[in-house]
Amino acid sequence: MDQPAAHGGPDPEFLSLERELTVFLRRARANQGEMAREVHPDLESAAYGLLVRLDEWGRQRATELAAYIGVGKATMSRQLRALEELGLVAREPDPADGRAWLVHLTEEGRGRVGQVREARRARYVSELAHWDPREVAELARLLHQLNRGMEK
Repeated sequence: MDQPAAHGGPDPEFLSLERELTVFLRRARANQGEMAREVHPDLESAAYGLLVRLDEWGRQRATELAAYIGVGKATMSRQLRALEELGLVAREPDPADGRAWLVHLTEEGRGRVGQVREARRARYVSELAHWDPREVAELARLLHQLNRGMEK
């Protein structure tokens, strides 16, 4: 039996969505931990998303990063300090506002994140080789739409 029976809910598609997202998120958390350790053995799992954001968007204020990740200022400060201590990010004064700082990947951070992301991309290519490329593009589009819809 591929799917369990829905339990009394009028919206079986949402029950199915909840079930599949639960499995997906559990696996994603485990994978994020692996990816973080591949970047640096002492890197917290939650910090991996920060590094990816900086890799894609370049220099950003800590407040922008906190809003994107969905954490408070104190949590972001702690994570950034840890990343600085590992030599993966650095801060510099924001030329547009002398009170603010811009965070960016160091050369070491960019190299490590790039290696992990390329390995992950190659793994997706291998694992989804039997998919039609249009299905992969549609999945990416739908996940993007879901993420945008859930932004705070």
